[in-house]
Amino acid sequence: MAIDNMQWTLFTIHNSHFTTHNSQLTTHMQHIIHLSKDKKLKTLIDAQTPFILNKRNKVYLRLCASILSQQLSTKVAKVLYNRFLDLFEGKEPTEQQILQTPATVFRSIGFSNAKASYVHNVCKFFIDNKITDASLHKMSNDEVLALLTQIKGVGKWTVEMILMFTLGREDVFAMDDLGLKQSIIKLYKIKVTDKKLLQQKLEKISKKWSPYRTYACRYLWGWKDS
Repeated sequence: MAIDNMQWTLFTIHNSHFTTHNSQLTTHMQHIIHLSKDKKLKTLIDAQTPFILNKRNKVYLRLCASILSQQLSTKVAKVLYNRFLDLFEGKEPTEQQILQTPATVFRSIGFSNAKASYVHNVCKFFIDNKITDASLHKMSNDEVLALLTQIKGVGKWTVEMILMFTLGREDVFAMDDLGLKQSIIKLYKIKVTDKKLLQQKLEKISKKWSPYRTYACRYLWGWKDS
C-alpha cells in the first residue's frame, strides 16, 4: 500500500499529526540535523516546511478512519467520514457507540460490507482486551504491531501509520509502502530489480536515518506529492 492523495485523508480529516508551530521548532530540530547528514535527503528537507510530530489519542477511532479511507479518493473519504460522525451528532463516538451501531446503518451511509465489519472488529477488540490509549503509548513498536494486527481488517501498514501519526513514534520505517519505495528508488537512483536485494538496499539506506525514520518517511512522501 502507498500513501497517496487517497491516504492523506487519514491525516487531513482529523489525524494530522505533523504541524508547523514555530514556537516548538527549536525543540524539534534534532531530527533535521541528523537527517541532513544524508545529503540527498537534505535537499528534500530544505525544500519543505519542518514537521513536528505529535501524539494523539482515541487510537480505535484512528484505526476506523484508516479503514474508511481505503480505496477511496480524498473527497469521497471525507464525505464518508463526515457521514459517519453525523450518526453521532457530529461528535467522535466511543468504541461502545460504534459497536452498538448496526452494520446496516453503516452500509446505509456508504460503507461496504467489509468496512462495516472491520470497524466493528476494531471496537470489539479494544473493548474485549481493555485496550486504552495509555497502554498503547507505553508499548514498544513491536508490541503495538503484534497486538493490533490481530484485528481482522487491520494490517501491518495500517498499524505503522498509527505508530507514526497517532502514537507519535519517531523511528518507524514503512517498508511495504509503495510510494515510499518509489521515492527512495528515484532519489538514490537505485537500479536493483531483484525484490530481495532491493529490500536489503532500502533497509541499508533507512538505517542511516534512525532514530528519526518517521520524519524521513514524511519528507519523502511530501517530496513525492509535491
